[in-house]
Amino acid sequence: MTSLSVPEPTVEPPTGRMPALYLSHGAPPLADDPVWPGELAAWAAGLPRPAAILMISAHWEEAPLALGATTTVPLVHDFWGFPEHYYRVRYAAPGAPRLAERVRKTLRAAGTPVQDIPGRGLDHGAYVPLVEMFPAAEIPVLQLSLPTLDPQRLLAIGRKLAPLRDEGVLIVGSGFFTHNLAALRQSAGGAVPGWSAEFDDWGRRALGEQDVDALLDFERRAPAGRLAHPRTEHFAPLFVAMGAADAAGDLSGQRSVIDGFWMGLAKRSVQFG
Repeated sequence: MTSLSVPEPTVEPPTGRMPALYLSHGAPPLADDPVWPGELAAWAAGLPRPAAILMISAHWEEAPLALGATTTVPLVHDFWGFPEHYYRVRYAAPGAPRLAERVRKTLRAAGTPVQDIPGRGLDHGAYVPLVEMFPAAEIPVLQLSLPTLDPQRLLAIGRKLAPLRDEGVLIVGSGFFTHNLAALRQSAGGAVPGWSAEFDDWGRRALGEQDVDALLDFERRAPAGRLAHPRTEHFAPLFVAMGAADAAGDLSGQRSVIDGFWMGLAKRSVQFG
């Protein structure tokens, strides 16, 4: 596919520290929901304008840790069986080569190997929420892979990335607060399944109490932990955002900006700082 090279614009960084976010990103049909897109748009409108966005999505697992495209390349439409118009969505945000260089130096200096995959565009875990939050696609975006699903290691990566927040970088972990599509299909009548509601309530309380240890050990401590997340990938981005907040002393400032359920899954989304 042809690369559409767009120079990274000069953006004055905002004053003060950017927050770190964990958001539930939805599937491509999120755009048709009567409520959720407006919630995401209102959230973005209340944020300081980022100089750049560093996105960690549940839909890119790659080790060693990888940086995606730093030029504008086609999106990764990593889903199947949807109506054609969802595959025509575009989000031509500028690449962020300066941020990529900063991330490389920061992580390598801390002993974390980093690779580059320059042709890898934004997947739906990245662009679906960005279309709603920053529709003009003017802010440079860099996507970072999940090199592991180990919560402790992801927390450590987030802590290493924390200084970027003071440079105008919005760190966004994009997952889903509960995510078990197989169990969801067995739920009757579209009701919110008990495992999803119970896990969401537990997670809300653990976040409010700043109980990092409980969240890291969610498989054993949360009710229906492995029903809510048969694999950790949709909860994993939380630990990167949480690490970036913990290193900056911002865990006490966390709040759930979006809650409720979408097709039975908890769409809880959290702002740190």
